Formats: sequence, C-alpha cells, structure tokens
Amino acid sequence: MPGRGRAVVITGASGGVGRAAAVAFAARGDRVALLARGREGLAGAADEVQRAGGEALVVSVDMADAKAVDDAAQKVADAFGRIDVWVNNAFAGIYAPFTEITPDEFRRVTEVTYLGYVFGTRAALRHMLPRDRGTIVQVGSALAYRGIPLQSAYCGAKHAIQGFNESLRCELLRDGSRVRTTMVQLPAVNTPQFDWVLNRLPGRARPVAPVYQPEVAARAIVHAAGHGRRREYWVGGSTVATLIANAVVPGLLDRYLARTGFEAQQDEGEHAGPGNLWTPADGPHGRDFGAHGRFDEEAVGRSPQEWVSRNRGRMGAGMLVGGLGAVLTAGLRRRGRSPLRRT
Repeated sequence: MPGRGRAVVITGASGGVGRAAAVAFAARGDRVALLARGREGLAGAADEVQRAGGEALVVSVDMADAKAVDDAAQKVADAFGRIDVWVNNAFAGIYAPFTEITPDEFRRVTEVTYLGYVFGTRAALRHMLPRDRGTIVQVGSALAYRGIPLQSAYCGAKHAIQGFNESLRCELLRDGSRVRTTMVQLPAVNTPQFDWVLNRLPGRARPVAPVYQPEVAARAIVHAAGHGRRREYWVGGSTVATLIANAVVPGLLDRYLARTGFEAQQDEGEHAGPGNLWTPADGPHGRDFGAHGRFDEEAVGRSPQEWVSRNRGRMGAGMLVGGLGAVLTAGLRRRGRSPLRRT
C-alpha cells in the first residue's frame, strides 16, 4: 500500500549496520526493502523487521552489477509504490598491505564499495526525481577523510564516495530539486565484517578502538533520512577527533598511524575463513551473522556526540535563548536593576 509508512531501501542489509538500520526503520512503521547478496542473513533481517513492526521485502542483488541494481529498485517500486529513502551501505574490504592485494581484488572492493553506491544512487534517482522528493543516505566513515594503513582499497572507495556525493549534492542544489542526499560518517562499529573480511594479516582483524554498537549508527542513519537537507553527520567522538586532527595536523597523523595502525587492527587468534569478497558469507553453506560482531564487551551503545549532532538545532536555539537572557541580565544589572524585581 503506497500510503503505509515510508518505502525504505537498504543495501548491505543482511548484517551489521545495514541490519540494525533496517530494524530501526521498521520500528517507526516503515516498509523496508532489504538488499544484499546472501540468503541466511536476508531471511534473518526480514524476520527482525517484521517483529519490529515493519514490512520486509527481500531482494538478492550484487551491488556491483548496475543492471541488477536497477532491476532491484524496480521491484521495490512495484511492491511499495514508490521509494522514499535509499540507504547505500553495502561494501567489501581487504585487510592487507597494498602490495599484497591483487588488481582483481582491489577492483572488486572498488566496484562493490564505490560503484555500488554510484549504481544505487542512480537507481534511486530514477524513481525520486520524477516525483521531486526522496532522500539518499550515503553511509560513510571517518575513513572517507582519513586513510589508514592496511585498508587501502576500502579507504580509497570511501574517499571516492565522498567526492561523488559532494558533486551530486551541488547538482541537485543547482536544479532546485527537493531530492536530498546526505552522508553519515561512522566510527569503528561492532559488526560481523571483521570475521568475514578477506584478511592477510598475521592476526585476526578488528576495528580500531573505541568501538560503537551498530544501533548507534542506525539511529544516526534514521535521523539523517528524515533530515536530508543537512550535508553530513559525524557519529562518535572518535570520528570528530580524527577528522579535526586530519584537517589540522595530517602529517603528524600519518606518523602516528604508521606507528600504531598495524597493531590496533589485529587481535590474536586464527582467521575466520576465506572472506566474503567473491561469495557471501551467509550463502547456501553459510549462516546468519546478525548485526553484532564479537566485540560486545567493549562496544559502546551510546554516543553523546551523536546525540549532539542530531539535536544541534535544538541546542543552538537553547544557547541563543540562554545568551539573550545573559545579555538582558547584564544590561539590567548595569542599570542597577534586578531582572527579577518589579518596579
């Protein structure tokens, strides 16, 4: 039914941040199309969406295939009547020094992580521009601004998304379009990706601390979908600190990451398997990994900075009122009058 809740598309919805975002949208009564390659994760995500109060549509698709993405968008539009929100989130990655990544592997990460966003955005615009409404949320990362060692392919793709989104945003503004595009820059998140990513490190891949729960990211994505006029959102204090440091002292940050970035992205233990670069980890012989990874004990479920980012308008109004009150009080005192004393 076209009138029941928003019609939301989430790529990479079978696990991690995409899975948590799907549940968060469903809790608001939205209809959620779940796009990913796998089987078990999509089935699990659909069940969670329905239990949260939403309607689920499962579409299996490889985001590196432009025609398949167009076909997936059409399926959503046929089923839901329209597309109101499109969340680009699907990605692939490799943990390895650049010289140990083959050209085909680098190309595959770029096609899924960068071109997957491009193809998803193009498919969304085909349905949004004729209606002159809709919001595209690009799920980004602090690594869209700041590259780190051992993730050259992923960092390169996230930087490309940043530039692509800025260019598109300018074009939409120039056209006076009511279609919005915004970007949510995430910190390290406790997702299953670290157990299914292709890993050539001596140790087991892990996120750089501090680590946040995927629900923190999901709240920011849902908020951004409803407030798409804003250019981007920074989630987590570590994201803010990283982006500011990179803007002010990038060379110093280069040296710091050269000393600490290798150890900070590894734990002791055996690798989980061959990775999901070419085939989904939750395919015919896989399992449902869910939204959370193995870092629940250290992951943080709240981010004061994320709350401030979502509520900066309310805080700005409060600060303005407080500031005017302070000015009025100071002025009355200079005249020898108390603001609480009537004449």
